[in-house]
Amino acid sequence: MADADGKVRITELLASLSLATDLATFQPLGHGLSTSLLAVALAEQMGYPPEQVRAVQQVALLRFLGCTSDAANAARMVGDGEGAHYTAMAPVLMGGSAGMLRALAATVGVSQPFPRRLRSIAAMLTDTEGLAAHCEVGAMLARRLGLSEAVVVALGHAYERWDGKGHPDGLSGEAIPPEVRIAVVARDADLVARNGHDVGALLAARRGKAYDPVVVGAYARLATVPGDGAWEEVLDAEPAPVTYLDDLDGALAAVADFVDIKSPWTRGHSPRVADLAEGAATAAGLGPEDVRRLRRAALVHDLGRVGVENAIWDKPGPLATGDWEKVRLHSYLTQRILARCEALAALADLAASHHERVDGSGYHRAVTADQIPLEGRILAAADVMAALLAERPHRPGLEPEAARAVLTSEAHEGLLDRAAVAWVIAASGGPTSPPVRSEVVGGLTPRELEVLCHLARGSTNRLVAEALFISPKTVGRHVENIYAKIGVSTRAGATMFAMENRLLG
Repeated sequence: MADADGKVRITELLASLSLATDLATFQPLGHGLSTSLLAVALAEQMGYPPEQVRAVQQVALLRFLGCTSDAANAARMVGDGEGAHYTAMAPVLMGGSAGMLRALAATVGVSQPFPRRLRSIAAMLTDTEGLAAHCEVGAMLARRLGLSEAVVVALGHAYERWDGKGHPDGLSGEAIPPEVRIAVVARDADLVARNGHDVGALLAARRGKAYDPVVVGAYARLATVPGDGAWEEVLDAEPAPVTYLDDLDGALAAVADFVDIKSPWTRGHSPRVADLAEGAATAAGLGPEDVRRLRRAALVHDLGRVGVENAIWDKPGPLATGDWEKVRLHSYLTQRILARCEALAALADLAASHHERVDGSGYHRAVTADQIPLEGRILAAADVMAALLAERPHRPGLEPEAARAVLTSEAHEGLLDRAAVAWVIAASGGPTSPPVRSEVVGGLTPRELEVLCHLARGSTNRLVAEALFISPKTVGRHVENIYAKIGVSTRAGATMFAMENRLLG
């Protein structure tokens, strides 16, 4: 889990997260790593001091940290083919409106009736909250990871353009954080090079528009341009001294929310699994280190979810065979992302075991009881219990007694370990989330808390009004008050606040 002194290196964790954002944005694995290497080379070419080079590296690794924040909404507008959409949009994100329109026309709503497709394209062309949400949530997560204020501020402006036509605030020129100005050029240059196109032509075309001319000039002066990002090269590129996490558990809780916010049906899921697994492991008599390791694995057990389309996770009906194969892949992706990072490798196999079953019918390894450690069997039972208690697109959430009955039935059928089920049921006897303390909810009134929780679960203002028997106009006023009190400007930011403060139990 750490180096010889018990510390976890920040760059390793961020490099792992970059692999996850590559998956979430449907880019080649390693794209974020290569971007960071090029960004560091540019920063050094421009004469930046070591601490600023460090910030540049971290921003380049994490520029898409907020990408899961509006994934569900984007999927609804795109319809089928999310992967093709993200792939088409990547090279035109910092380009002109004509290229963006062509990419949208080719990928949005291709299976929808023509009038609906036109509405979807128009909605995406005029959608400014999506990128603003990316920035706000990315900054919130970066702060929870313990990163510097320079990195937090830069991620809050991740899509600004030199000419002032970017997001979220339309900053221009040197008002844009320098880390962003460098990361934008590095990312696009790596993407274009991967596609076999002329990087020089791209930089010349966007110089003084999306790109800072000084950064473009620095690229032209590079003696060598870094190629595919090797893991060790990224670690070696960090300026001295090497930095370490102060709070690994807090960082992994942030990673859990990065994953869970992807779908309104899973928000708050990973921390609930962690609570249940921790309680069950304690009831089982496991030692403190084993309990801590299980809780950490539970927080990141669904990391691979980000690599599967929302059209699958949010589908209300039965899944096709191909969809199921993608679902089964997510535990493998969890394992590979965690295993790639030495600091997290001890969690990889355990975290990826949450869908294994004692009779060998689970996934992704289809192992049997004697090959699943006790902690893995507890994690599997905790994951099922947390899922049963929550609403899903194809069914309502179950009452606790009904969920316990289903869990017991699966144990009797030989799917889940009987002892693990008993311990999880014991752990579920009380609230699955800690009680909310008044000082951690931003001074929100009880009604505002109700509204916030409905919003965080994906409800529109109209649906919130219907659920609470108030008018949509009243809901709108509550939303304005909530945003002002907790210091956010987007629905995704409010959702992240609710998740961080465990309001969705």
